[in-house]
Amino acid sequence: MKRPGAAGLITLTLAVLFGAVLAGAGLADPQAWLKGLTHLGVFASDLFPPDLESLPILIRAMAETVRIAYAGTVLGFLLSVPLAYLSTRTLFGPAVSGASRAVVGALRTVPSILFGVVFVVAFGLGEAAGILGVALYTVGYLGKIYYEAFEGVDPEVLEAVRGTGARRLQIFRYALLPEASNTVLGQALFMFEYNIRASAILGFVGAGGIGYYMLGYVQMLQYRHLMTALLVTFVVVMITDRVSRAVRARLGAAA
Repeated sequence: MKRPGAAGLITLTLAVLFGAVLAGAGLADPQAWLKGLTHLGVFASDLFPPDLESLPILIRAMAETVRIAYAGTVLGFLLSVPLAYLSTRTLFGPAVSGASRAVVGALRTVPSILFGVVFVVAFGLGEAAGILGVALYTVGYLGKIYYEAFEGVDPEVLEAVRGTGARRLQIFRYALLPEASNTVLGQALFMFEYNIRASAILGFVGAGGIGYYMLGYVQMLQYRHLMTALLVTFVVVMITDRVSRAVRARLGAAA
């Protein structure tokens, strides 16, 4: 009988671990699934039909969510580019790039909702807390994506500019940034799209936007109003997704 190879042993180990986790969570019990699905059915039935009475206020709240996502993404973008520049190992030694990467990594480990809580405490309820929370969350992700894009630039291009006697900032300006421009802009657009969803969640902790109303509807068991809020969010996310994909495709075609 053929003995299982390394890949087979890894697959078997992962399958056993998966089963153990499901069992530990109680999801290996068919009765748990039956009970859960029954409760979900009751909840889903309470969502319909959506109550459109709350639509005007939810549209205004959604506009606030979009403003938070936009301002937070732009601010995060403006902060992430310098951090990515300092994190690029082809420009800086391990002391500078390591310290900058540590900052980016630390920001990436903090959940956006925790940033929201911190800034609600600092600035009070409303858009300011949401914008700052989204901005720092954005820096953690764009910073990493950008310094990896800068380091992925063809070394020959880098050396050609360096050979002219250009300084680090000039190398960044005339070699790394132009070569990675599609990634820089495309990922910023994707982050804006993502931040609309993240901004809705930040509303749960009082950082403004439609999430504030969603939480209130859940707490007051007003599920038909909640469904209206979900539909408004869905429409805006879908529109943003289509626009973002179209712009990214155009950037790719222009490359």
